[in-house]
Amino acid sequence: MLLALLIILPFLAALLAVFSKGGAKQIVQLVAWVNLSITIGLYTLSASLDSNLTSIDLPWILSMGIHFHLAADGISLVLLLLTNLLLPYILWSASAREYKNEPIFYALIAFMQSGLNGVFAAQDAFLFYVFYEVALIPVFFICAFWGGKDRIRITIKFFIYTLAGSLFMLLAIIYLYIKTPGTHTFNIQSFYALSLTDTEQTWIFWAFFLAFAVKIPIVPFHTWQADTYTTAPAPGTMLLSGIMLKMGLYGLIRFVLPVVPSALNQWQNWAMVLSVAGVVYGAVIAIRQNDLKTLLAYSSLSHVGLIAAGIFSSNIQGLQGAVVQMFNHGLSVVALFTLVDFIELRTGTRQISELSGLVNRSRQLAVVFMIVMLGAIGLPLTNGFIGEFLLLMAVFKFNPIAGAMACTTIIFGAVYMLRMYRNVFFGEETKGITIPSFNNREIISLYTLAAFVIILGVYPSLITSVSQDAADGLLQIINPAYTVR
Repeated sequence: MLLALLIILPFLAALLAVFSKGGAKQIVQLVAWVNLSITIGLYTLSASLDSNLTSIDLPWILSMGIHFHLAADGISLVLLLLTNLLLPYILWSASAREYKNEPIFYALIAFMQSGLNGVFAAQDAFLFYVFYEVALIPVFFICAFWGGKDRIRITIKFFIYTLAGSLFMLLAIIYLYIKTPGTHTFNIQSFYALSLTDTEQTWIFWAFFLAFAVKIPIVPFHTWQADTYTTAPAPGTMLLSGIMLKMGLYGLIRFVLPVVPSALNQWQNWAMVLSVAGVVYGAVIAIRQNDLKTLLAYSSLSHVGLIAAGIFSSNIQGLQGAVVQMFNHGLSVVALFTLVDFIELRTGTRQISELSGLVNRSRQLAVVFMIVMLGAIGLPLTNGFIGEFLLLMAVFKFNPIAGAMACTTIIFGAVYMLRMYRNVFFGEETKGITIPSFNNREIISLYTLAAFVIILGVYPSLITSVSQDAADGLLQIINPAYTVR
């Protein structure tokens, strides 16, 4: 029942926000904090809580075998925590600006939170698809109505890409439903038990791959990403990069690996090539960027390419590394986009060539930006290190050449991040730019971000200990010979 609350409460908040004459922001923020409290409780006490409190299975459309079935294993819990941890922060960041039609803006964010929680908790494939699409609709309107220059064209391109990908997923789900025995069911566990021919598995593999590759995105299905991230308002960019792309990575873990293991063995080399290509391509293009948001967009493309490569390696290091890095990437990229928004709000620009010497204007901003940036490039004892290390180990284990290519993310990441930091914070001060002092709430927020980077770098077991059993279980489905260590 607690999982259902994570979906129901934001949905009700969205309705209240739309019809309230005032206080929409406060309603949505309050529910976000309540959801975070519930999620922390589930995360820390899941092993001891009664299953009636942590799951729900109600008939929905019995004639089609569709159930409103929610449950959360360790992997789901990590992503639910990421979603509900970031939402209060994103809402706080949004409150720094004024938005037209504010009740609608905050209602859309709450509605998207409801969909995201549903994606990570759904145990019925039809329900998963519904929530997957529900999460897409609000961010489309957020980007289209509150985005920047040329937002309509860019947002329509994004919508068409993701909708087309979702149709492939729907076809795969319907086919798997038809293949289930008896009266048929959309239960995901029933999909795992299917005996499919190699040909069937191949078609299902590529259908799911196309659907999730667009959302992640994986090269060459990435062309919507940079423009959308750059044009979207700051909260929209944070939702897209911090949480929404994780739906695609989660889909690979939940559907591709355990449903079509034979096709995975047959086609994972091609999937690995595309994933590693994204690692290199995103990093190289990021080096050439002058806009801070665009640089971070291509940086994100590179990092999620490595996560996808780790998943396709289909070993324990890759799966655990993917879960850890999904959480840490979400945290780091939202922190970086927040800091860029801070800079743009105070200076009126996010062009690197127009910024210089900011360390002399705000040492606090420079310190926090440095800590978060080092986490993003995977410095030891920061949050990005352990996940990146596990992923690189997994890719090397799968193929040494692919592992060597993936390692370029460390070199190129250091190049574009350190170069950007040097140009923005050091050098001769740009004339005409002032940075007003931060208030107490902003200071607390900035240093909280820095604290997360260090804490998760020192204690990665806060994530790995929760996801370990679920990762082992998935690998045993993929490879019955796999033994838990």
